[in-house]
Amino acid sequence: MLRLAFALVLLPFAATAACRDLQFEAESYTVCEVTAAQDLRLFYAGPEGAYGSFNAVEEALAAKGDTLGFGMNAGMYHPDLRPVGLYIEEGVEKTPLVTREGPGNFGLLPNGVFCIGAGLWVIESLAYQAAPPGCRFATQSGPMLVIDGALHPKFMAGSDSLHIRNGVGTSEDGKTAYFVISNQPVNFYDFARLFRDKLGVKNALYLDGAISRLLAPEIGRMDAGFPMGPMIGLVVPRG
Repeated sequence: MLRLAFALVLLPFAATAACRDLQFEAESYTVCEVTAAQDLRLFYAGPEGAYGSFNAVEEALAAKGDTLGFGMNAGMYHPDLRPVGLYIEEGVEKTPLVTREGPGNFGLLPNGVFCIGAGLWVIESLAYQAAPPGCRFATQSGPMLVIDGALHPKFMAGSDSLHIRNGVGTSEDGKTAYFVISNQPVNFYDFARLFRDKLGVKNALYLDGAISRLLAPEIGRMDAGFPMGPMIGLVVPRG
């Protein structure tokens, strides 16, 4: 496996993610803000195999006196829960970058990578391939929702392809990531516009649809459902 160098900025960790509901035009969403100063990680598998749920991740963290202050599914996966595309955990590349066009949302190019390193970044996959940053954790998904301030060229206003969707966008300075889940079915065009026109981010990445899930204890939310592959979580001390 390829071991990648990364830079980790040691800053005080805030207690939890800042989660809130918001309205954008006709749709309702929940957004959670996490900063680069917090202990944000990706989780896929432990010694006994794929975690598959927030509960399993929390059980693993409890042994070290920690828990999840926020959690969300973090990309697409195979039937055995293995990540689709690039997946990096603690600087180690577990699965490689995929840049070819293909079926489904993942292959609707351009797709992208969410990178946790010295900052928090959403990067288009070919740009990542050309100049990989130092990522402590990274997950690839697709399609990109917003690319350098432009909506994905294949999104259509008024599309009747409506699903619950979740994704992530990052601030230009890399200090903040915005994790969003729709509270009702929406199309790609409207979901992408939320990131660009409401949250003001220039790069945003779709994470998934049918299995979109959110753990947000501060607002009393813990979504249940089928087993998940990669998950993203904010690690905080147990109270």
